[in-house]
Amino acid sequence: MSTMERMKSHIHPVVFPVSAGLIVLFMIYGAVATEHAGEVLSAVFNFVVGTFGWFLIASVAFLLVFCIWLALGRHANTKLGPDDSEPDYSYLTWFSMLFAAGMGIGLVFWGVEEPVAHFALDVPPRLGDAMPALGTEASASEAMLLTFHHWGLGPWAVYAVLGLSLAYFGYRHGLPMTVRSALYPLIGERYKGWMGNVVDILAIFGTMFGIATSLGLGVTQINAGLNRVFDVPVGSGTQIVLIVVITAAATISVVSGLDKGIKRLSQANMWLAGALLAFVFIAGPTLVILTAYFENIGNYVFQVIPLSGWAGTYHGEGWASAWTIFYWAWWISWAPFVGMFIARISRGRTVREFIGGVLVVPTLISFLWFTIMGNSAIHLELSGVAAISESVDYNGAGMFALLEALPATAVTSVLAIFVVTIFFVTSSDSGSFVIDMIASGGQLDPPKGIRIFWALSEGVVAAVL
Repeated sequence: MSTMERMKSHIHPVVFPVSAGLIVLFMIYGAVATEHAGEVLSAVFNFVVGTFGWFLIASVAFLLVFCIWLALGRHANTKLGPDDSEPDYSYLTWFSMLFAAGMGIGLVFWGVEEPVAHFALDVPPRLGDAMPALGTEASASEAMLLTFHHWGLGPWAVYAVLGLSLAYFGYRHGLPMTVRSALYPLIGERYKGWMGNVVDILAIFGTMFGIATSLGLGVTQINAGLNRVFDVPVGSGTQIVLIVVITAAATISVVSGLDKGIKRLSQANMWLAGALLAFVFIAGPTLVILTAYFENIGNYVFQVIPLSGWAGTYHGEGWASAWTIFYWAWWISWAPFVGMFIARISRGRTVREFIGGVLVVPTLISFLWFTIMGNSAIHLELSGVAAISESVDYNGAGMFALLEALPATAVTSVLAIFVVTIFFVTSSDSGSFVIDMIASGGQLDPPKGIRIFWALSEGVVAAVL
C-alpha cells in the first residue's frame, strides 16, 4: 500500500475534511480580516462568559466530586485494559508525559505572573472592602490561594473524567480512541453516526484553539526572555518567526512518534524544569518557600469547597470572568486533547490509580512550582529587594524579572527560555498527535503525513491569533 493510500484509509471521511476545511477558512479569515476577526472573537467570548459562566463553574465542581466518587467507588480497582494488563510506562515517565502535556507551558508562563498580578490588585476580587490591605502578607496568602484554585484539582478533574471514559471504553470494550466513544453509554451504536461526527469535529476545534492559545502565550514569553537576555525586539514579527521555528521542531517530534519524540522531550524537559525550580528554591527565600508550601496547601484544602462555587455574584464579577471563568473555559477546551493523551498513555492502570495519578500528583507538582516561583517573587516584592510587579504585563516577563533578582541571571534566563520552548514543542506535538487520532477515527498510530498537517496548522493558527 502506497503512503497516499495508507493516509486515505486512515482518514475519517467526514471528521477530517470538515474540521480541516473550517480551520483553514479560519486561518484565511483571521489573516485577511484581522480587526473584524478580533471583534467577532471578543463578542463571542463575552457572550459565552456572560451567559454560561455559571455553567462552567458548576461543571468543574461537579466533575471534581465525580472523580472522588469514582476513586472511592466499587469500580476503583477495575483495570483500564484486560485484567492481566500491565502499564505501558513507568510512574516517572507517565507523570512526565502527563505534566508536560497538561500544564507545562502554562506553569512557566503564569508561575510568577499570576501570583504577583493577584498580589498587586487595586481592588480585592472576592470580599471587597472586607479583604485585608493589599500589598501585605495577608494579600500574598490570598493571591496564592486564588492561583492554586485556578491550577489545582478542578482542571485535572476535567481532564481525568474524559480521559478515564476514553481509556475505559477504548481498552476494555475496544471502542475507537476518539471523543465520540464517551457517548456510548448514552446513545449506544448511534455514536458512529452524525452525533459522533459533530462531537469529534468540536473536539478538534477545542484542541486546536486551546493549544493555539497556549502557544501564543508561550511565544510571547520566549520573546520577552530573548528581549531581556539578548535585546531581541518584542513584536508580532519576532513572535511569528519564533512560531515558525518551534513549529518545525514540533513537526519533527510528532513525526518521530509517541515513544521517541514526545516521550524523550517530556522527560528531558522535566529535568530542565526541575533544575530551574531547584535553583530558585536554593537561591531564593528557601525557608519562606518551605513554610509557604504547606500553608498554601492547607489554605487551599479548607477553601476548595467555597472557591469551587464562587462566581463573583456579589464581589469581583469582572475579575471572575477575566480569570476563573476564562481558565475553566480554557481547561475544558483542552480536555479532548489532554484527556485523549492521558488515556493513550494509561493502559493497564486501575481506575483508582488513574484518578489518583491524574488528580493528585500533577496538582502537587503545580502547587510546588507556584509556591517556589510565586512566593519567591512576592517575598522579594514585600522585602523591597525587587519590584517584580512592575514587569508583570501578561507577557511572561515576570519569570525573567524574578531570575534577574537572583544570581547567575544570564544562565538561568537562557535555561528558562529553553524550558518554555520545549514545553511549546511538547504541547504542539502532543496536540497534533491527538487531533490526528480523532481525525483518523481513533487510530493509535496515525499516519505521519496527517500529523505534519496538524502540526503546521497549529503553528499557523497560533500566528494568526
